[in-house]
Amino acid sequence: MLDLGALSVDIQNSHILRGVTLKVGQGELVCLIGRNGAGKTTTLRSIMGYRRPNAGTIAFLGRSLTDLPTHAIVRLGIGYAPEESEVYGDLTVAENIELPTWTCPEGRPAAERIALAYQIFPKLRQYMKRGGTQLSGGERKMVSIARALALDPKLLLLDEPFEGLSPAIIPTISDGIASIRKLGQSVLMAESNVHHIPDDADRLYVMERGEIIFAGTPGEAKRDPAVMRVISGAA
Repeated sequence: MLDLGALSVDIQNSHILRGVTLKVGQGELVCLIGRNGAGKTTTLRSIMGYRRPNAGTIAFLGRSLTDLPTHAIVRLGIGYAPEESEVYGDLTVAENIELPTWTCPEGRPAAERIALAYQIFPKLRQYMKRGGTQLSGGERKMVSIARALALDPKLLLLDEPFEGLSPAIIPTISDGIASIRKLGQSVLMAESNVHHIPDDADRLYVMERGEIIFAGTPGEAKRDPAVMRVISGAA
């Protein structure tokens, strides 16, 4: 489904990504883990077209993404929930979630897409009329993921979905991601805390200084002392 091949990205003459290769298959949950600054966010932003690679390839469903604008990448079926959540403060929760159905009207009916978003995070129904500036960090995170789901994506990119959240809200986000997985959607999740990696993740990529230093199952990672030293330090 998603294939990154030897992807390299420079920002202000600094090498941020160095030959990153990873894959996400249909229905897979794949986790990209590494310390803050390892290059995880740059990887996701490159997939979305916010960063242009110096070398390498990005393909989705067999089509190259490297020369496409972000809106075209979204229309191909990739949803993105950034680490900062980026909820629109002058819109209500309901309007934030409905927004993708206005900008991308193709695909399933808007009502079905919106209903799915609330199915994943039913707690948001009680906040539908609340403005974006009136939400807690955990509530903004739920809205951000729900809004991405309203695009009806084939692949969902989640950047640090648990970052900065209180322990009380983490199970809600975790349950939501598990529900998304049960729908059969593909998910690529970037995470800096090894303890937040879902137990049922299909594959784990460990990133260090812009390079992939390990690719395998979570079980294989746990049996590799060198890898565990890196990802334990990422927490």
